Amino acid sequence: MPKRPIREKFLAARRHCSAETCLGLSLLIQERFLGSAPYRQAGVVGLYSPVLNEVQTEQVARQCLADAKRLVYPRVSGEALRFMEVSSLAELVPGRFGILEPPEGREVPMREVDLLVVPGVAFDLVGHRLGYGKGYYDRALAASRADLERVGFAYEFQVVAQLPAAGHDRRLTGLVTEQRMLRF
Repeated sequence: MPKRPIREKFLAARRHCSAETCLGLSLLIQERFLGSAPYRQAGVVGLYSPVLNEVQTEQVARQCLADAKRLVYPRVSGEALRFMEVSSLAELVPGRFGILEPPEGREVPMREVDLLVVPGVAFDLVGHRLGYGKGYYDRALAASRADLERVGFAYEFQVVAQLPAAGHDRRLTGLVTEQRMLRF
């Protein structure tokens, strides 16, 4: 099945989620994640800045800083993502697509990132994700070390049994929803 109709279906579902509902579910997802072994064991955590009703990440960011973990966010650079360390969420500014990103500066190589929380439009039960179609996270994951913890944040309504996937797609190692945490 082509990816475009799947993407459109799940983007529409997310648009219909009220801000209040998305926020409540996001809090549950973040709490579940913060209690997980991948979070506890990570020293360098990569997060995303949510857009278009994506699962929020602010609670995780604040806890990372409180736990003295190194916190990195992606910055769009050409066709790639570069990860920059931040010491405060106030450092994030609107970037190329209007998404909050860190300023140029304290770049952290992907090989130093222990855990990367990955956004997506849809996710399946074996670790595949469907993004927006630009390939930014696909390229970042392809360039990452093999043992990088790659965890998706999703609302339960974004999870399906199986998504179309290419042989080069890097699967996630975990998925967190408001109802469960899956390990792959």
